[in-house]
Amino acid sequence: MPQTSAPVTWESVLAELAERRGEFHAQGYVPRDFVEKLMALGVYRASAPERFGGEPLPPAEFIQIVERVAKVDGSTGWVVAFGSALTYFGSLPLETQAEIYKNGPDVVYAGGLFPVQPATPTDRGYLIDGHWKFASGCMGAELIGVGIPGDDDSGKPRAALLRPEQVEIVQDWDVTGMRASGSFDVVVRGIEVPREWTFIRGGTSNIDEPLYRYPLIGFQAQVHSAVGLGVAQAALAFVQQAGARTGITGAPPLAARAYYRTTFAKAYAALNSARAFYLDVADEVWQTVLKGDEASPEQLARIRLSSANIADVSAQVVHDLCAISGAGIINNSHPLQVLRQDAQVPQLHATLGQAMYDGAGAVLMGQPPTIPGFL
Repeated sequence: MPQTSAPVTWESVLAELAERRGEFHAQGYVPRDFVEKLMALGVYRASAPERFGGEPLPPAEFIQIVERVAKVDGSTGWVVAFGSALTYFGSLPLETQAEIYKNGPDVVYAGGLFPVQPATPTDRGYLIDGHWKFASGCMGAELIGVGIPGDDDSGKPRAALLRPEQVEIVQDWDVTGMRASGSFDVVVRGIEVPREWTFIRGGTSNIDEPLYRYPLIGFQAQVHSAVGLGVAQAALAFVQQAGARTGITGAPPLAARAYYRTTFAKAYAALNSARAFYLDVADEVWQTVLKGDEASPEQLARIRLSSANIADVSAQVVHDLCAISGAGIINNSHPLQVLRQDAQVPQLHATLGQAMYDGAGAVLMGQPPTIPGFL
């Protein structure tokens, strides 16, 4: 009898991830075969338009998918976060979107938009030539975007879409945190991209569906910060389980020590408090767009504030938990070592940096935003 393959489930995929994450970190990227398993779970149709067969999820639900994956491996969570990036395509002409989704809604996109590189206008579009950084997940992508100047006063860049065969991927990702995210450089030499295959990042959407009315850049901030949240959840779980262990000196188990219990409890409360604010904001704004209303500036500010806050709190939680976990964590093979390195990456992302607090504070106090493109 022919053998039938086992169904792909979240449990099976996460179990495989736990087994293979060392492989992914050694090579520096999540391979296409594993991306296809995530695809089978609906990760990449979760932000595709319904009109093209997508099954868009409310942002709070997608955030929790990223959190769940990142709890097993932060790098893979980072790659999964870009399953939300198809919302960028909303500003493409509908004919282009129909071509993108002609074989189904499970499309994997990676973007290396910065630094924005000059492009030469042509009769059909733009002649692209340049070198871009941070194309996370590009090794498993079917479309790769690169950044060129926009053509209005908004300051928003334009992205040009290319197929992987039109792009050279430079495997130079030599980092400590998010090591398997495959955030490689990409190089394009003398490729003409039709104008209808370019879009303004954060431009007006041609898709009138709730997810495409949700704040686009704010959503990207949320999904990136969800990675830090998952990593911090993993650190909490590890420290909770490690409390029963006795150290090499024969001292009492860690959980018998007041400082260990107190630090764990404070970290647990801080993370879950920040998580509640973060998810509440996502749901509030989602309910607003479901009613057909536009998110207010105050709601946009709360998205950015809650995202920056959860990234910061997550990084601090992992730091504090490492401080009570003994000298063993200096070993590169120690589980907390990878978590420590991964936890700092989300708070360094451009959408989650410390300037976001000033931007949010200004808007919430009725002042103009202090950051270009904040709203």
